[in-house]
Amino acid sequence: MDDNLGRFIAILGLAMIVAICARKLRLPFTIGLVFSGIGLAFSKPDFGTHLTHDLLFDMILPPLLFEAALSLSFHELIIDAGPLFALAGVGTIVSAGVVALATINFLEWPVSSALVFASLIAATDPVAIIAMFKDNKIHGRLRLLVESESLLNDGVAAVLFVAALAWAQGDGAHENYAELILMMTRIMFGGVILGVFVGVFAIFLSFRTDEHVIEAALTTIAAYGAFLLAERFEVSGVLATVSAGLVIGNFGFGKDKRSNFLSKKGQEFIHGFWEFAAFIANSIVFLLIGVDVASTPFTDYSLPLLAEIILIVLCARAMAVYPLSALFLRSRRRITLSEQHILWWGGLRGALAIALALSLPSDLPMRDMILTSTFAVVAFSIIAQGLTMPILLRKLNFLPHSQLNK
Repeated sequence: MDDNLGRFIAILGLAMIVAICARKLRLPFTIGLVFSGIGLAFSKPDFGTHLTHDLLFDMILPPLLFEAALSLSFHELIIDAGPLFALAGVGTIVSAGVVALATINFLEWPVSSALVFASLIAATDPVAIIAMFKDNKIHGRLRLLVESESLLNDGVAAVLFVAALAWAQGDGAHENYAELILMMTRIMFGGVILGVFVGVFAIFLSFRTDEHVIEAALTTIAAYGAFLLAERFEVSGVLATVSAGLVIGNFGFGKDKRSNFLSKKGQEFIHGFWEFAAFIANSIVFLLIGVDVASTPFTDYSLPLLAEIILIVLCARAMAVYPLSALFLRSRRRITLSEQHILWWGGLRGALAIALALSLPSDLPMRDMILTSTFAVVAFSIIAQGLTMPILLRKLNFLPHSQLNK
């Protein structure tokens, strides 16, 4: 226990040093953490802490999902419902389908392995991009599209993954399409309903107090409780936590003071608390991603093969973003070509993809290849795409004028 606590403090201390240096050098904090993790792994090969499925699902994902959901407005989501649900719903399925077909036909993967990999890599997880948006004071519709899509498609991809893994483990023999559709529906809507219930219950309890620390504790119980309950009842924990965050964020932080269920001090404290919690979670996950990237045996596989997989994932993302965005070109909710470029190149993969890959059973065909490919895609997206995003934002005039000369 003492060793684990000491290692956690050491990781946190290193992350804070990186954060200070990144601010001074005007570099993306999350990318600096990945490089630090890589350096740490090379300098200390016996570094004991690594990412695990339980660490990611039980500790990391709930605060990241809940903090992002707290700031989303139902009103803005409804206004952009068409593009958002097209990108997050249909887009995730299209992206997964393209990856699956490409790995089957071009790389000759087994169908079961291709479907599992395609489902876990389909969702974007642009935490680094959102952090950079915050650093550069980027607000408005672009940030809403990026952040909202990532939250929604995380849930869709998690549901697709469960269905694909169930089919793969049964070799498609005992599962028919009707059963898979019913299972996916139950997982998706069950997660949403459970999350809404938890969020409403937390708000109901907040009526009984105006103590800001108790109100913050209730939101903590809601964030982690929704996720753990959903996993217990075998529905989507991702969607449950997001739904709970949306309910609390919209009904606890309303513009009309009479409709707020949280005290003014509670609202300020909760916003600060979850910003801090998400910062700690991001610090740990990106540092450990760097550690695991450095220790991943990429040389066991052909580097051109891994490059092909990265290219396939990028092409799949493009085939989801551009055609679906074209559907809204003549509507009031059109997505400009510049915004489409950001949505495509800003579609990073991260914690969720790694968590799902780490949960794969050891007897799944090509498990090691899937795990290595996942880390390769995540490393490329965070480092290559993350580092070049400020350049793209400047080229497309999304950065405020005060930021252009920095």
